[in-house]
Amino acid sequence: MRLIVGRLSFFFSLLWIAQVHASGVLAPGYGPLEYDPPLPGSYQLPPIQKAADGNILDSDGNLARLHDLFGDRVVLLSFMFSSCSDVNGCPLSSFVFQKIKTEIQNDLELENGVRLISLSFDPERDTPDRMQLYSNNFHYANSRGDWRFVTTDSIDTLRPILEGYGQEIEKFIDVETGETQDISHLLKVYLIDQQSMIRNIYSVSFLHADLLLNDVRSLLMPLEGQSVQKLNSPAGSKYSRPGDGKDGYESSNYETDSLALALREGRPFNLYNLIESPPLGLPPVPQPSGNIATPEKIKLGRKLFFDRRLSINDTFSCAMCHIPDQGFTSNEMATAVGVEGRSVRRNSPTLYNIAYMDSLFYDAREDNLEQQIWSPFLSRNEMANPSIGYLLGKIRSFPDYDNLFEAAFKGRPVAMDTLGMALAAYQRTLVTGNSAFDRWHFGGEDDVITDEAKRGYDLFIGRAGCSNCHLINEDHALFTDNKLHNTGLGFENSIGSGSGPVRVTLAPGVFLNVDPDIVNTVGEKPPADLGRYEITEDPADRWKYRTPTLRNIALTAPFMHNGRFSSLNEVVAFYNRGGVPHDLQSSLIRPLGLTVQEQNDLVAFMETLTGDNADALVLDAFAAPVGDPIQNDGSVH
Repeated sequence: MRLIVGRLSFFFSLLWIAQVHASGVLAPGYGPLEYDPPLPGSYQLPPIQKAADGNILDSDGNLARLHDLFGDRVVLLSFMFSSCSDVNGCPLSSFVFQKIKTEIQNDLELENGVRLISLSFDPERDTPDRMQLYSNNFHYANSRGDWRFVTTDSIDTLRPILEGYGQEIEKFIDVETGETQDISHLLKVYLIDQQSMIRNIYSVSFLHADLLLNDVRSLLMPLEGQSVQKLNSPAGSKYSRPGDGKDGYESSNYETDSLALALREGRPFNLYNLIESPPLGLPPVPQPSGNIATPEKIKLGRKLFFDRRLSINDTFSCAMCHIPDQGFTSNEMATAVGVEGRSVRRNSPTLYNIAYMDSLFYDAREDNLEQQIWSPFLSRNEMANPSIGYLLGKIRSFPDYDNLFEAAFKGRPVAMDTLGMALAAYQRTLVTGNSAFDRWHFGGEDDVITDEAKRGYDLFIGRAGCSNCHLINEDHALFTDNKLHNTGLGFENSIGSGSGPVRVTLAPGVFLNVDPDIVNTVGEKPPADLGRYEITEDPADRWKYRTPTLRNIALTAPFMHNGRFSSLNEVVAFYNRGGVPHDLQSSLIRPLGLTVQEQNDLVAFMETLTGDNADALVLDAFAAPVGDPIQNDGSVH
């Protein structure tokens, strides 16, 4: 009877998945892979870190060690819980594992070399008996493939295992019964080699059976049979210069204002002092207890930030989307461009005062700088590294980093955590304050801003209602509520506000108006951008984006999540007409009825928000080593 129930449960799960598929919200792992992956053994999967160990209970209730369960096999480890109802959560990992199990049954090498393990997040409800029952969904008569369903005896036993794998969970408890209702977690699957080293980590976007099987087969190949990819590209790669989309590009006489990386000169600045003593108008810089900044960490993170070798082809660094002399954003492009000219959907957000942001990216998908780095490093459209391990292996091959990691982390090696901590430490130093506004509002200097700006301030906190989202506190001002709002701009872009011709730039000063249908035949149609909804799949979150800080706003054009507006006057005009009204638009946005003069006053006020140390941060950035590919003689160009 248990077997029948299990099979029926799995059948109804598949039916549900089919229904959801019709709505178009399924993760890529449910469908066919839409591109040809590299062949097994044609790429490297360098070790990331040692896989954590701990006590577990097998489906028979026997106590064991997790590493003992690994044995001498390649392991795919997924954390899950049996009552998870998110189709793109635990059911996704089980669906992918089931496809892998089916493939294993037809391949003797895989059958003898691979083990699948599903470890429960929920030991209170997922007892060994319940895990045994759940496994009946996937184990049926004459099926082969080694797939273990395990749990722990308590949350206290589970917690150090979760910490070792960097898995965070949040439980939702029924206030009346005290029982767990649901568990929130970030889906990750770990590839672990025969020496218990983590070799790759898969998120929802990359959790596909074909990709996992290629990686597994790569690890099972004899070492001498693997094709080892060179980590270093030939020396002499060209410096890249931003160019498209800047205001004034329409002129055939246009020249970029950005300094070429090859020509820059800088002056180092004591960045550590900015963390110890933030400028006027800013609160203490928040730092996680596990990553308190030191001068050594900051120095290392600064070098990493400007190192173009950290991309797949040694040509692209963090600083090439977050350009120092362009407000640590990119003034010249409405939306970012990554390696090989690949387009990114959204504008590069400024990194000024990023230390104070409670959430990161326009859709708030990350909440800490230490973890944030992996999205741009691994995104195909940004730095395009094929895996975390690949990037770490690359950095380990550069001798100029050996002493820097040693000094920053006292013997801890190049690893996922130390890389993130170093980059986060540098980014937390990019704090700018003591602006004209700060000296007037917090410092009592009456004559440092104009009467026009003062009128703009009165509008900002009064009739215009700007301060409802761009907060000014009693003793500091971050000019953001760190929340997400729907202005209507994302809605307008998704629905399409016009069907007129598209203006195509053929060359500086040369344009052609082209029918949009023709444009779509020669390039990919830009994917829809649904904002926060893409993370939560909550319909109420459609077209919600994080409130940016207004500090240094005069330096950080273009504006909005898609770089829609090139000037502050355009932004103010947009809000003055009430954004783009629709059912989900924030109730805080309404037509303001401001005169032209009042709109100009608001702009004048925002122009007072530039920190007086912004130039010092730019010059410090220009003094940082760029990180070109290592030359044949071992020197760095």
